[in-house]
Amino acid sequence: MLSASHLTRRFGDRLAVDDVSFDLRPGEIFALLGPNGAGKTTTLRMLAGLIAPTSGTVLREGGIGFLTETPGLWERLTVRQNLTVYARLHGLTPVDRAVDEALTAFGVLDRARDLAAQLSKGLKQRVALARALLHKPPIVLLDEPTAGLDPQSARDVRELVLGLRDRGHAVLLCTHNLDEVERIADRVAVLRGRLIAVDTPGALRARMFGARLRVVTAQPAAAFAGLLAPHGFADVLAEGETLSIAVDDPAAAAPRIVRLLVDGGAGIVSVAAEEQPLEQVYLRLLEER
Repeated sequence: MLSASHLTRRFGDRLAVDDVSFDLRPGEIFALLGPNGAGKTTTLRMLAGLIAPTSGTVLREGGIGFLTETPGLWERLTVRQNLTVYARLHGLTPVDRAVDEALTAFGVLDRARDLAAQLSKGLKQRVALARALLHKPPIVLLDEPTAGLDPQSARDVRELVLGLRDRGHAVLLCTHNLDEVERIADRVAVLRGRLIAVDTPGALRARMFGARLRVVTAQPAAAFAGLLAPHGFADVLAEGETLSIAVDDPAAAAPRIVRLLVDGGAGIVSVAAEEQPLEQVYLRLLEER
């Protein structure tokens, strides 16, 4: 649906984006992460056709809807007028129906007559999303869509983004909110001028930290750590009532580990795959870079 191939962008002597390649697929949320100045917004602007790459190509199937970091509404116009201008620019007909459909889809039809200046930041973001998606583009680029929003407004925007994925849109999301990425992203790319990594959150965790099983026991865990080494589980960490065990496959290893511990007298409280927060994965990737 969208393919970026060897994208490079220079601003004078400064290399902002260096040889970036990835594909964006229908029905997925692809999160682009990176520190300030990493080239995320420059990459989005190249994908949207707002600036040309110094070298490299972008191939797109269908139109693009682009939500920039700031909503950029005309504050002296009403909500309806803001969308009407864009509906006409896109050549949508009939204009009123296209605008009403977008306002309804994003829950702001009742604010159609309000001036944009009168809206809260969360409502402005809803209107900006409605405007970006007026022409029902298959590809959606979102730059910090929940930045500065209160928790309720941020949740509302996340639900709207998930709805886009469910309807088959390809969504590229730039954000610093790693908790948000953890909740909604199907794949993650880490950018620092160049792409450091691209994969699912689970695959990146396994790559950086390996797979581990977390077992909580009813007694101090250190008493049972030695039971596992003779059976091939050499990397076992004990802390309080918790054992952290390196495994190849948590689901396959769990029954055998539980059986060994129970046979050794342990009371099992819980067993779960141990997952490092995405923040730790992200920071480790940047450190390696």
